[in-house]
Amino acid sequence: MKFLADESVEKRVVETLRKKGYDVYYIADEEYSLPDEEILRKSNVEERILITNDKNFGELVYLEKKISSGILLLRFSTEKSEVKAKFVDTFISQFENKIPKNFVVLSKKGIRVRKLK
Repeated sequence: MKFLADESVEKRVVETLRKKGYDVYYIADEEYSLPDEEILRKSNVEERILITNDKNFGELVYLEKKISSGILLLRFSTEKSEVKAKFVDTFISQFENKIPKNFVVLSKKGIRVRKLK
């Protein structure tokens, strides 16, 4: 599974996934301030699951009907990157099949999965 991490995602999350062997393209490594639509387009063209902290992507896929390969939205009240990294790693390793073609909200309270059209 391939991922595209938005620049809002902490580097610790990206590094954790890379150490587990996942192919993660991190926007902050090469491109700054890309518009959300361009990030979504790039994730689709490269068939990558978008990982983000930005809930604006929900508006793009549901209100504006933009196509997506899948989105993993991180919603944590704590901003500690090690907490997020651990939750993301655990979720992906246990529920990898739930991510493609879905909008997944991941938080300490639980997981919400909604099918993308």
